[in-house]
Amino acid sequence: MCGRFVITSPPAALRQIFGYLEQPNFPPRHNISPTQPIPVVIVENGTRHFRLMRWGLLPAWVKDPGKFALLINARSETVAEKPAFRNAIRRRRCLIPADGYYEWQGSARPKRPFFIHRRDGQPIGMAGLAETWIGPNGEELDTVAIVTAAAGADLGVLHHRVPVTIHASDFERWLDCSDDSAEGVMALLTAPEEGEFAWHEVSTRVNRAANDDAQLILPISAEQRAAEAPQPAKKAPRKVAAVAPEDEGQGSLF
Repeated sequence: MCGRFVITSPPAALRQIFGYLEQPNFPPRHNISPTQPIPVVIVENGTRHFRLMRWGLLPAWVKDPGKFALLINARSETVAEKPAFRNAIRRRRCLIPADGYYEWQGSARPKRPFFIHRRDGQPIGMAGLAETWIGPNGEELDTVAIVTAAAGADLGVLHHRVPVTIHASDFERWLDCSDDSAEGVMALLTAPEEGEFAWHEVSTRVNRAANDDAQLILPISAEQRAAEAPQPAKKAPRKVAAVAPEDEGQGSLF
């Protein structure tokens, strides 16, 4: 799955790679989390555009957003049948620029986070699905989810799901929704090739969404890992019941 990701490439570099018209200027982000606005590349009227959308898809048919589960990911195996995604996969496919993402491993608490990125250091385009929700008073909210696939043998050691990443040579094919069909793009919804991505363990500081700095993606040192390791709970000292002294017949004032 994908629950946190990173954008560190300069805006001009991302514009050149993804080919949108706008020239947005945005700071690097090292800990993007669900419900936040994220950069999205989408085709409108035959041209690629940069848009900000809320991470967490909200289908157009939802009546009360407060009672609807947050959809941050869409499973590639069922995306064409699920009511929440079947219109978006046909008509509103998009790309989400990123430089990597986080995954957590282990059964102990807290789980150990890892930063996952392309081995060659290049940005990635995660497959996204967009929807515009219109409220009862005419308010509009653009929302998006990241498509995931079953992990390959290498990334599977961290998690059984991975974000679908679209290669630059397939950007146009993925973004073109002019035929109102998903048949031509379903073959793109696969895990990265084995060896395409690398990863390293990072600090558990990333667990807190408010932390957003360049230190988060650096490999964790042995000393830092030891400092962050959960400490064994201290046993409470046993309480010894008070024993009343023997009465020697002299009585007591207390």
